[in-house]
Amino acid sequence: MQIKKSNILRKMKNSDQLDRIDFAILAVLQKNARLANNRLADLVGVAPSTCLERVRRLARIGVIRGHHCDVDPKALGVGLEAMIAVRLRRHSRDLVDSFREYVAQLEEVRSVFHVAGGDDFLVHVAVRDSDHLRDLALDSFTTRPEVDHIQTRLIFEYTPTWRMPVMEKS
Repeated sequence: MQIKKSNILRKMKNSDQLDRIDFAILAVLQKNARLANNRLADLVGVAPSTCLERVRRLARIGVIRGHHCDVDPKALGVGLEAMIAVRLRRHSRDLVDSFREYVAQLEEVRSVFHVAGGDDFLVHVAVRDSDHLRDLALDSFTTRPEVDHIQTRLIFEYTPTWRMPVMEKS
C-alpha cells in the first residue's frame, strides 16, 4: 500500500494531538493487541466506552496501522531468511518508488527498508532453502534494470519486538 505525503502529514498532525491516555493505550496494545477492551480500559484507567472510542480514533487517524499475528516461519515451509542489500544504478523518486513497490509485492519479502549509506535498500526475505534464495536473487533482483549491485546476508536468528517506543510529549 502506497502512503502519499498528504496522508503522512495528516497523520503527523493527528499524532500531535495524542494525550497521556492515548500513549497509555498504545503502550499496552503493543504488548498485547488481543487484549479485551474492558481489560485495556481497566489498565489505562478509563471507562470501557471511552477506551473503545479512543482505540477506534487511533485507528481512524492512522496511529494504529494494524494488528499482527506472529507465525512460526517453519510452519509455513520457510527454512531460511536473509537480508538482500540493493544498490540502485541511478537515483530518482520514480525509480526508488518503483523498485520499492516491486519488491514489496514479492511473496518472499517480509520487509523493505529504504536506507542511507552504501546501499539503497535492505530487503528481508523468507525462502524455503538456499536454492530458493539463489533463484529469488537472480530472477527477481539482478534482472531489474535499476539494480546495480546486490549482496545477500543470511539471517541466523530473528527476534522482532513488535513495539515502538512511546515518547510522550513533555
